[in-house]
Amino acid sequence: MFSDMPKAVSTLILAGLALAGCASSPDQAADETVQSDELVYTEAGLADTRDPWEPWNRQVFAFNQTVDDWVLRPVAEGYQFVMPSAADRAVTNFFNNLTEVRNFINSVLQLKGEHAVVAAGRFTYNTVFGLGGLFDVATAFDLPERPEDFGQTLGYWGVESGPYLMLPFLGPSSPRDFTGTATDSLAFPSLWDYAESPDRYYALALNIVDTRADLLSAEGFVSGDSYVFVRNAYLQRREYLINDGKNTADPFTSGEDDDLMLEDF
Repeated sequence: MFSDMPKAVSTLILAGLALAGCASSPDQAADETVQSDELVYTEAGLADTRDPWEPWNRQVFAFNQTVDDWVLRPVAEGYQFVMPSAADRAVTNFFNNLTEVRNFINSVLQLKGEHAVVAAGRFTYNTVFGLGGLFDVATAFDLPERPEDFGQTLGYWGVESGPYLMLPFLGPSSPRDFTGTATDSLAFPSLWDYAESPDRYYALALNIVDTRADLLSAEGFVSGDSYVFVRNAYLQRREYLINDGKNTADPFTSGEDDDLMLEDF
């Protein structure tokens, strides 16, 4: 039932807790990148046409922030304090390696042969030579991660995103991306299927806490209205992934370094 749900849940929860846009470049502030044709004036003032459900979304966003303030952030800070940096990186690598099955399936569905080969190669190298995925040796072999999900697959085949949607606990989404997450989680095969209960739930909790801890250092990048920042960064990032970076600037890279600062979003 859960398939790729653990990875999807951990990623979306964190995105929904005002951290999705943390790693945007300072000279690429997300609240300054909304195009003029996406803004309309209403009786309530300036509104983004991509976010017609903003009042509801803001309430959910505030709820998610409260959960983060009282639960996730304190736990993540404790985890980061006691976890050696090398072990922390190994845990992140392990969970990232599990997503290569999802990356492979969606690469095939998008007819991206090279991406499929890279995903298969990364999983093989990291599983065999990286001690089950604890070490990311594939990147050293010039096989960088190329994240693909079913939301991207739908976008590749022309399905429109639909309005921006903030979900309780799951964070930023859209009708297309939510459908993609559900499909990745419930329909496609995943290595998580082989995990037994309750170990599956322990692993899910560890995945969420580890991902949240990795974002602590990025919180300082949030500027202005955090809701608008997260929304714009999420929409930019999804557009970047769907178009494989073509004619789209990635809001999750800095001006000096092209490596993704938030690999899982």
